[in-house]
Amino acid sequence: MKKILTLTLFLSLALLSAQDTPKPAETAPKEWVLFSGKSLDDWETVDIGGSGMVEMEGGLMIINQGDSLSGVVYKKATELPLINYEISLQAKRLQGVDFFCGLTFPVGGLKTCGTLICGGWGGSVTGISSIDGMDASSNATGTYQRYEDDKWYQIRLRVTPENLSVWVDDKQVVDQDIKGRKISLRPGPIESYAPLAISTFNTSAALKNIRLKALL
Repeated sequence: MKKILTLTLFLSLALLSAQDTPKPAETAPKEWVLFSGKSLDDWETVDIGGSGMVEMEGGLMIINQGDSLSGVVYKKATELPLINYEISLQAKRLQGVDFFCGLTFPVGGLKTCGTLICGGWGGSVTGISSIDGMDASSNATGTYQRYEDDKWYQIRLRVTPENLSVWVDDKQVVDQDIKGRKISLRPGPIESYAPLAISTFNTSAALKNIRLKALL
């Protein structure tokens, strides 16, 4: 009888102890603010010849129109995740007729990169360059989106080992499986913008709230 009472007491105390043990806090995704509107210190202008100047104006990153590619590379890309992450930003085209957001990004390594193009090839083509050697204008990610001048667009890119996904505002415009596919930059000037950069082509743009979040 004493053994039964002792066992019952032990089980009761163990149950109370388990209930009192605090549960481990859920880990929040880690997030980096890449551009907050305070300075361009973490970004380096790339001039390939005829590139427009990049400057701060009213808390915005302004990429001025050049003869071809203009933009900036993020200096601290080696401190960021190379896979399983999301980049979000707001961008608008100020003038010009080509892409106002060329977001170059790594896919698993600093030397394996792609570029999200918003508004290319005359102002509307949106997609990833390049997949299996094909640009956004000719691969499965390419779609035509209407962009208005001087209007902010919320852009979000998700990078995982199996998939690239892109949203413009609340609309998903890219959902591309990449397992077994070759992701690369288009040969030429854009290669100077690896591994993480923002660029435009013969177009002026404003950008703000550039952030990167690790995915759990």
